[in-house]
Amino acid sequence: MNFEIVTTDILDLEHVAELTNLLGQHIEETSGYADDYWPLSVVMVVPGTDDVMAGLHAGTKYGQLHVLALYVHENLRGRGVGRRLMHGAEEEARRRSCTGAWLDTFSPDALKFYERLDYSVFGVIDDFPPGQKRFFLKKKLALE
Repeated sequence: MNFEIVTTDILDLEHVAELTNLLGQHIEETSGYADDYWPLSVVMVVPGTDDVMAGLHAGTKYGQLHVLALYVHENLRGRGVGRRLMHGAEEEARRRSCTGAWLDTFSPDALKFYERLDYSVFGVIDDFPPGQKRFFLKKKLALE
């Protein structure tokens, strides 16, 4: 069989979709678990507009909530907005029968924030980004 390996910085969405599908099939065949990814967003907008002031982007898969991004406009920080967004995502994850959550950050302030929400560090990568650490955190979610 002849093949060629191509390295590029151009994102080919068809290739991404095909690879994702093939990997999902492999995981289902070897583990018995079907890929059940379901996106999840919790967003705070200015009433009457589409202006986002804070938001959380996540997804659920294999019974876990994975928080990909959390942003709160600097004028709203320290007012409990991030906590409300995280609780909203965790509530929806529980409705989806998730028993855990995980995320990562390299911000020392964010690390403290997540630890106050009962997340605990389970892994660290040094110098990612250079001179800093990337922390991976997890939390058990009790089904209600």
